[in-house]
Amino acid sequence: MIIPVRCFTCGKVIADKWEEFKVGIAKGENPAEVLDRLGVKRYCCRRMFLSHVDLVEDALKFSVSTKEEGKI
Repeated sequence: MIIPVRCFTCGKVIADKWEEFKVGIAKGENPAEVLDRLGVKRYCCRRMFLSHVDLVEDALKFSVSTKEEGKI
């Protein structure tokens, strides 16, 4: 759902780089070059970015807003 704050293997903080990584990928840049530019060198940390599936937008479709709760 949400990118983990730290790498599962080494414990390095990675969540602060997620937005910039996502923007670079959206522009069509090579993921390896974006990660190099962000300073993510360890393969365990790179794995966290490359294997992450962002499901937040999909999960929000099923949330109930406070306005709808009053109608139930």
